[in-house]
Amino acid sequence: MRTALIIPTRNASSYLDRLLPALVSQTLQPDEFLVIDSDSRDDTVARLRAAGARVEVIDASTFNHGGTRRMASQMVDADILIFLTQDAIPDNPESFANICAELLAESDVGIAYGRQLPHPNAGLLAAQARRFNYPPLSRTKRMADAAQLGIKTCFSSDSFSAYRRTTLDAIGGFPENVIGSEDAYVAGKQLLAGYAVRYAASACVQHSHDYRLLEEFRRYFDIGVFYGRERWIAQSFGSAGGEGRRFVQAEVSALREAGAMHRVPEVLLRSALKLLGYRLGHLERYLPRGLKRRISMFATYWS
Repeated sequence: MRTALIIPTRNASSYLDRLLPALVSQTLQPDEFLVIDSDSRDDTVARLRAAGARVEVIDASTFNHGGTRRMASQMVDADILIFLTQDAIPDNPESFANICAELLAESDVGIAYGRQLPHPNAGLLAAQARRFNYPPLSRTKRMADAAQLGIKTCFSSDSFSAYRRTTLDAIGGFPENVIGSEDAYVAGKQLLAGYAVRYAASACVQHSHDYRLLEEFRRYFDIGVFYGRERWIAQSFGSAGGEGRRFVQAEVSALREAGAMHRVPEVLLRSALKLLGYRLGHLERYLPRGLKRRISMFATYWS
């Protein structure tokens, strides 16, 4: 089967010292390597072209998490599409081979997404978030799991994922215009169409974020906008249930183990800002466009 690696970039130079050697070391080398660059102002384009990538440059204002990936998927000729973000560093030489193997292990799996490990310099809470969301055991998720998993059934991540071309095409591809969470959108559509989603724990990348408090609020505002507009997801899969409470409990446990209980107020404040941002995102239709641009992480979405 032909494989294609697709990476959207924007001023990615600071990541390339680690990313490029990790790509070269992969035992499975993609047949095509496509980069969609959002008009970088550093040496991203030159370095990636020198590394053998086909680089297509777009105006940064036209980037869309769904639409740009949709365009990229139509620019390659491959049976398996591997998506990676510029800050996700393959953890070992088998990352690409393993995600493709897990994608193909069951005939109904249309998407596989890899395990995300914290970057070496990740903070305590960032590392805990990776452990909570990306456990060490693989799992295949189908519609029958929605009663147990709720909205987590269609959880996926395009920070590191692989798609079968046939199933992606069968559900109409990536959405044209979403503020984010295009991975959950496609996973949900594929599950509803009878396909499965595979969490591929054997395929690892290093990817984590040490978000500041305001960044957490802005990120969850965008998530709230997405789920507020795509109400079919909650209607089909249910709500997140007690996931938020379990996440906070896991954070407090991590603080206790690290002897950092003085940070509990920070965890509580961070959780409150996430909830506020999410709920405000659900109500975004009542907010002026200018305010939404200021509080969103994806300001150009509101242009």
